[in-house]
Amino acid sequence: MVAPTFVTGATGFVGSAVARNLIAHGHQLKLLVRSSSNRQNIDGLKAELVEGDLAKPESLVNLLKGCRYLFHVAADYRLWVPDPQKMMHINVDGTRELMLAAMKAGVEKIVYCSSVAALGLVGDGSIADETTPVHHIIGDYKQSKYKAEQVVLDLVKIRKLPAVIVNPSTPIGPGDIKPTPTGKMILDCASGKMPAYVDTGLNIVHVEDVANGHRLALEKGRIGEKYILGGENMLLRDVFSIVAEIAGIRPPLIRVNQKILWPIAIFSEWLARTFNIEPRVTREMLQMSYKKMFFSPVKAERELGYTYRPAKEALKDSLLWFWQQGYLK
Repeated sequence: MVAPTFVTGATGFVGSAVARNLIAHGHQLKLLVRSSSNRQNIDGLKAELVEGDLAKPESLVNLLKGCRYLFHVAADYRLWVPDPQKMMHINVDGTRELMLAAMKAGVEKIVYCSSVAALGLVGDGSIADETTPVHHIIGDYKQSKYKAEQVVLDLVKIRKLPAVIVNPSTPIGPGDIKPTPTGKMILDCASGKMPAYVDTGLNIVHVEDVANGHRLALEKGRIGEKYILGGENMLLRDVFSIVAEIAGIRPPLIRVNQKILWPIAIFSEWLARTFNIEPRVTREMLQMSYKKMFFSPVKAERELGYTYRPAKEALKDSLLWFWQQGYLK
């Protein structure tokens, strides 16, 4: 009998893509799900489902027993939260407890899904990589991913944790059921609700390429190393132009300065706290947008054999899925 591969976050956007890729390559999967999880993304997948919660680590060792590999993809991914400590508890403490449980259970190799949010950033249009120094991290989500990554690296050094780290950039594509902050931005643009843009940039990658990168990291990644799973570096203006072209609408033509949007962000956050809704724009988003988030996947290409498809193809697949699922009219 083949020992199963344990995957956290498989009901989510990236995690479900990782699960599908692993099944396609012969892995028997054991998927950690919460009782409250939306399981749309794993409907029909041939896998064993086990209920558990990273916020309640006491059961994790028993769940991991007999598993050969672990992919830790689960995370609280939001750019604004009313209570940052809950995010820290899941992303940082949950990661630590899961890694320790994996060691106790005798897991052979671990792939931890971090983020480029945990890496250093140049920001002026220059391209960062895994060695770019980290000077200042803006926002609760980025702080949580940086701290979680440091937990994994410390356990590799101190406890010989057999972990490889992957740092996806900005995944888009099928399965973005929430949707993610980037998915919301694409939807707004395609729906004609994005009249303006700010001067920033990001690295666009197809979620299925990110998923394939996870598997390659298991097969070829070196313990304790980090690998950026990225795609094309693009100005936000150009992303919106492609989205508008695919959707058959006019692209946003007005470039606005972040300072003009600051009062709107403050008001949006107040509305979110008052009515328990997602803010449309936050001060954290604006702070992040001052820097162009450009990254290089060269190390993953060289060591893992990682490849990525054009950003336009990723955007097209994303919009097609949103349309098929009824997010877009």
